[in-house]
Amino acid sequence: MGVINVLDKHVAELIAAGEVVERPASVIKELVENAIDAGAKNITVEIKNGGTTFMRVTDDGCGISKDDVKIAFLRHATSKVKEQEDLDRISTLGFRGEALASISAVSRLQLITRNVSEDVGSNYVIEGGEELSFDDAGCPVGTTFVVRDLFYNIPARAKFLKKDVSEGNAVSNVIDKTALSHPEIAFTYIRDGKQALKTFGDGKLLSAIYSVFGREFASGLIPVEYKLDAITVSGYVSKPVNSRPNRNMQNFFINGRYVKSRTAMAALEEAFKHSIMVGKFPSCVLNIDLPYEIIDVNVHPSKIEVRFINERPVFDAVYHAVKSALMQHDTKKEISFKKDTAFNDIKKVNPFHNAEVILRQNTPQPKKPEAKISEFKNDAEQKPRDPIAELDLSFLDQAEMLQSSQSVADPADPFDIFSKRAIRSAKREEEFSRTESPHTEPVIINDRLNKAEEKTELEPENTERPEKTETEKSPEESRQPMLFSPPENELRYIGELFNTYILVEHNKSELMLIDKHAAHERIIYEKLKAEKAGASSQYFLQPVTVTLGKDEYNAAVNNLNMFSDCGFEVEDFGNSTVIVRSAPQYIDAAEISDCIAEMADHIAMGKNDVYSEKMDWFYHNVACRSAIKAGNKNTAQELIDIVNTLRDNPDIRYCPHGRPITIIMKKSEIERQFGRV
Repeated sequence: MGVINVLDKHVAELIAAGEVVERPASVIKELVENAIDAGAKNITVEIKNGGTTFMRVTDDGCGISKDDVKIAFLRHATSKVKEQEDLDRISTLGFRGEALASISAVSRLQLITRNVSEDVGSNYVIEGGEELSFDDAGCPVGTTFVVRDLFYNIPARAKFLKKDVSEGNAVSNVIDKTALSHPEIAFTYIRDGKQALKTFGDGKLLSAIYSVFGREFASGLIPVEYKLDAITVSGYVSKPVNSRPNRNMQNFFINGRYVKSRTAMAALEEAFKHSIMVGKFPSCVLNIDLPYEIIDVNVHPSKIEVRFINERPVFDAVYHAVKSALMQHDTKKEISFKKDTAFNDIKKVNPFHNAEVILRQNTPQPKKPEAKISEFKNDAEQKPRDPIAELDLSFLDQAEMLQSSQSVADPADPFDIFSKRAIRSAKREEEFSRTESPHTEPVIINDRLNKAEEKTELEPENTERPEKTETEKSPEESRQPMLFSPPENELRYIGELFNTYILVEHNKSELMLIDKHAAHERIIYEKLKAEKAGASSQYFLQPVTVTLGKDEYNAAVNNLNMFSDCGFEVEDFGNSTVIVRSAPQYIDAAEISDCIAEMADHIAMGKNDVYSEKMDWFYHNVACRSAIKAGNKNTAQELIDIVNTLRDNPDIRYCPHGRPITIIMKKSEIERQFGRV
């Protein structure tokens, strides 16, 4: 063992500073917390170049008296703790007395302050822990800290700082959390000369949430207010329909301090259990007020972790608070129907009428003028009134037509499934018009038939049809068709099981069960890889805005080209928001927000920076969200198109996640189960 040396004061301060000051965001956090403890009602934060070259924090608190200015920069000098017993009931955000000493040791710092009891303020300049000047100054009541050139005297620490954008986003994250924890304080945040955040300071939490996260996030929240013994839980949680793909929007505050608490997180998600889908997470802004004696905030220098004497009461309080809010405010909206004679008559005449297909508006219709007897030649010649014939049942024909209509995939592109919905819709309208035309025969559509093509032109009445109509076919000819003509690969579509698995008979000797989601997912995945996703993108008439957490936002704006390669046109919209102008045509509009959030989160948390691996994950994600889901109702033709694509691409055997697409049961195995062999 070497000789033990007592470290020089300057070296010791640099080492200690490393525990408190990790980056510009650490400096802002300490200075803003001091401003809050000083009773400030207005706090302004300004940074440049991510805070690496310039940071300024101004408040209108009580200020620092001239006699205490120099003492404030000594290590372990604080006005918030005096005795040992004070550590058991810490009510302030700061208490260690290390912040100012650590910051001044690694930067060029200037302090301008004036105490409420003084007529003249003070101007104190200190660099690298060494005092340069101490003068009187004219200034308002309050305190202003100006920090320049962070880590100027420790190049080894400076080189570990990230890009200015990343450091600036970390500062923004600190300001956001602090503004949410103290809605009674008006915060102004200026970043590189532009105002990035402004809160009202009206004491309303929802106002702060609106300023920080925007209108879309604020409008999807449920209020929470609950008290269990000495613990009070208040704030807002997201509605189940507004759940997110990660936990980045979960914000917990204990006694006005932002913390990361596994206990509170577990209670929140347990309360949402069975209310949201698996893999989704609720968002929240929850304040937990509890006695200072049952919590220990002196766990880590960053003061972001806390420890409870007993975690169970905290878990119960959060769980019951959130559960009660969900039961009270997230009720289902019921649709009430008024009794209507005409509507009831329709249900009596047509027992197969389904109110879910169409809801007729129950508004009074204008009465037709009564016909006079003189208008008719002979009353005896009038046909008896048929109430059934007078009812307008055309909507039933239309609903039946829409449910049973078929579409044919484009054979030129084996992967292009469900991408021509506009053409299909036009065909459906044409079929519907043909059924109502008095000059054409009604078209009978059978979901169990796989037609090669459909006629789009009306034929004259006396024209002979080259093929038999569906009604003229014999029962043998009307059976389910063979999907493929080659005898060595003869497939016959049977149907669908549990709205999930496609049943196909293969060569009269095997039964194939195809997972429609896994198959469609792999088909889209191969198509995206082949086209680099760009060729299948579609632009939106109204772009989609996506609110992200600060880490997600940072990852997104620094990797916009990766979104572009996946078929998304994403732009920076400012204030933790990105705007999506186009997306792959396969993905539903409702899925875009979650898809972008997942991608950004994957970049932010990914440990491997290999570009191709990330792109492959993106293709997986887009394909999974775009594919038809298990439980969805699909027409027979759509399922047949999937099987046709698998036939044409025999290499497709597994979904992008590695699950098998097809399971085969041999005829001999089935017969063995029935004791036939």
